[in-house]
Amino acid sequence: MKNLTLSVIVPFFNEKKYLKSSVERLISVSIFKEIILVDDNSTDNSYSIAENLAHNVDNIQVLRNKVGKGKGAAVEYAKNHLTSTHMIIHDADLEYFPSDIVEMFDLAKNNPEVLILGTRFNGNKSRKNIYVRTELANRFLSFFFSLINLYKISDIASCYKMMPTEFFKENKFSEKGFAYDIEILSKYLKHNKLIIEHPIKYEGRSYSDGKKIKTSDGFSYLYNTLRYRFFS
Repeated sequence: MKNLTLSVIVPFFNEKKYLKSSVERLISVSIFKEIILVDDNSTDNSYSIAENLAHNVDNIQVLRNKVGKGKGAAVEYAKNHLTSTHMIIHDADLEYFPSDIVEMFDLAKNNPEVLILGTRFNGNKSRKNIYVRTELANRFLSFFFSLINLYKISDIASCYKMMPTEFFKENKFSEKGFAYDIEILSKYLKHNKLIIEHPIKYEGRSYSDGKKIKTSDGFSYLYNTLRYRFFS
């Protein structure tokens, strides 16, 4: 087993309410070689908050995409700044808990070539889902993805996907929005047909608090599941 290091990418857009607390959660677990904050052209003061965090913490760097293109584009923008063996994406809200990343990283140490996927549907960890329709849609989309790819995945829309940085850098990902999740999983299954799921905690937020995924993203998930399985 080689020595592994971990980078985390935090894409954000207009997250002034949550960004500081979210990043402080990452800082508290103390396992990251680098924390890369990527502003997707926010119109509030999120970028200033990110700069202040970077000023006070040595391993934080801030990037700014001057043309807002979506979560996937923001993550891609950070690609060439990664220097660790492994990477993970962390949303800038407070829906996810970095203590779960510690457990996922322990799994990666014994499975360095595997994608470790945080699942909100397996295990007995604490979860709070505000919208039943969103949970049901995610379960259906995950079932559809599993059926099309002949590989069982319980939570395709989970933010927490830990993977080798080499794989991430060697592949071009073109999706700009939330379908980025589908593209990553689809290409990883073609690269190395082994994904380990690990239960994670979750506390969903409301649309009034800034939740961004929409019904149209669900249709995009369906379309891109077929697209990346058979045509890309």
